[in-house]
Amino acid sequence: MSVLLETSLGDIVVDLFVDETPLASKNFLKLCKSKYYNFTYFHRVERDFIAQAGDPTGTGNGGQSIYGQLGGSALVTGEIRPQLKHERGTVSMVGQSGTGAVGSQFFIALGDQVDYLDGKHTVVGRVAEGMSVVDELNQSICDKDSRPLRDVLIRHTIILDDPFDDPPGLQCPSSPLVPSREQQSLLRIEARYEQLATADSESARRERDARAQALTLEMIGDLPYADVRPPENILFVCKLNPLTQSDDLHTIFARFGTIDSCQVICDPDTGASLGYAFVEFREKSACEEAYFKMDNVLVDDRRIRVDFSQSVSRVRGKWVRLHDGGKYQARRKYRGDSSRPAVDQYEMVFDSGSKDKRRQQRRSRSPSHRHRRSPDRHRRSRHD
Repeated sequence: MSVLLETSLGDIVVDLFVDETPLASKNFLKLCKSKYYNFTYFHRVERDFIAQAGDPTGTGNGGQSIYGQLGGSALVTGEIRPQLKHERGTVSMVGQSGTGAVGSQFFIALGDQVDYLDGKHTVVGRVAEGMSVVDELNQSICDKDSRPLRDVLIRHTIILDDPFDDPPGLQCPSSPLVPSREQQSLLRIEARYEQLATADSESARRERDARAQALTLEMIGDLPYADVRPPENILFVCKLNPLTQSDDLHTIFARFGTIDSCQVICDPDTGASLGYAFVEFREKSACEEAYFKMDNVLVDDRRIRVDFSQSVSRVRGKWVRLHDGGKYQARRKYRGDSSRPAVDQYEMVFDSGSKDKRRQQRRSRSPSHRHRRSPDRHRRSRHD
């Protein structure tokens, strides 16, 4: 006999008085079950008084009962019980003036001094969880018509406990519906922005953050370029026995396919194994097979761990960004490249001829070179 209302401010759990008000409670439950309230908003919020919702038109004059949705009466007989009083946190169905009949609109009492509502509206339940959300709703800043400037949406409703049978023909979607264009047109900018903040937008935000981080790493030189992807044919192997050598791993992994490189990483000073290695296969399929079959395998009394390498050091310097469209192409090696156009006035800084020429110039300017030539100059001067 409970309903969860997922709002743009947070979740509210309502416990219903199904014994005291079975007709009104059933009407409210079935409306929630049919997702009638999805993407409606609290169209009237008066501080320390009430927060009213449940009208798809947002005017305060629309809405109908679950039976009206199924082709029957638009209203349900009100059930005003003297023992059920209005107080802070109670949930009531809005009663029609004079008859007390109820449709789909309901309100949450926001203050304690609301007893003058007793006898006019049907109290159907009480907020069991989420009073902090109700308090935040009570602090909403509203326009002259008491509508919050920042719309508070009912995004989804979930039935936690339903003791009633469904009316014939009731449609009960299992997932939240997509808001119609009419519903979207009723929402304000802030609410529409919040309504889009779903799991998809969260995924997009993470993708943007990852892109920004990649660009930062490219600028500081940790990545060759932001769109770099680790090779799909290299395995990372760790938790190796310090005695395991590169040749040993090559022999073990070679049964899955041709290996282009197999290297156990060692300390550059001591030469001791650091306990991890990289195995590069020629074919991606061989790499995948080795990944599935070699993880947690015992090698030299150690259970190794195998995963796809996330290192991009193998691709550093192999690709350059083009100026048109941000695409990439393989870096060209100019020395010995027959397709390189001839240059008449300038040479590349790493050209062999220019290197030799600069080396001679540096040698001629060095102090030691001048010192070696000084005796010759003295001998020539004495001879002269």
